[in-house]
Amino acid sequence: MTLATSEFIRRFLIHVLPKGFHRIRYYGLLAKSSCAENLARARELLAVPKPQVLTDNDGGPTEPSTTAHLCPCCGGRMIIIEAFAPGCQPYHRPSATTVAIRIDTS
Repeated sequence: MTLATSEFIRRFLIHVLPKGFHRIRYYGLLAKSSCAENLARARELLAVPKPQVLTDNDGGPTEPSTTAHLCPCCGGRMIIIEAFAPGCQPYHRPSATTVAIRIDTS
């Protein structure tokens, strides 16, 4: 196939991502075509039990209940380190002792 220079550049630039973006490719064990089979085989080889599927009263699968709280800024998982009743003071954990560095400039 012979293309004009401008058409070649246009087609080539379709594949270039803007600055700051990263291309994600799924290949290997997690390729979509064989992901379920590969994960099942890995669980079998590692002797890991199958994940449990929760069912509702109708017998259909439901979404697993999550106890994780998401960070409002980044969406990451937050871990609860302390819970206290409303109106109570939180327990204060003393921070690590800091060593004062003295610099003598005399």
